[in-house]
Amino acid sequence: MMYWHGNDPSGWGYALMIIGMVVFWGVLITGVLLLLRSQGARGSQPTHPPVLYTAEQLLAERYARGEIDADDYRARLTTLHQQ
Repeated sequence: MMYWHGNDPSGWGYALMIIGMVVFWGVLITGVLLLLRSQGARGSQPTHPPVLYTAEQLLAERYARGEIDADDYRARLTTLHQQ
């Protein structure tokens, strides 16, 4: 029992431990809050309304993709203009 206080931190050791814990928890809480804030900002951006195409645009797109041939395209386009 001769060196009983040899491993006991002094007053400054306790003070530094308290300061270190405050800094640690401050950094940890700040990091979590920033992470949650960045995730929330991404989800709260306004979404754009869906683009609505006209029947002629859809028909032209199908023709451009090769889904219908030229005769079919002209026939359907004529039908659209007659309505």
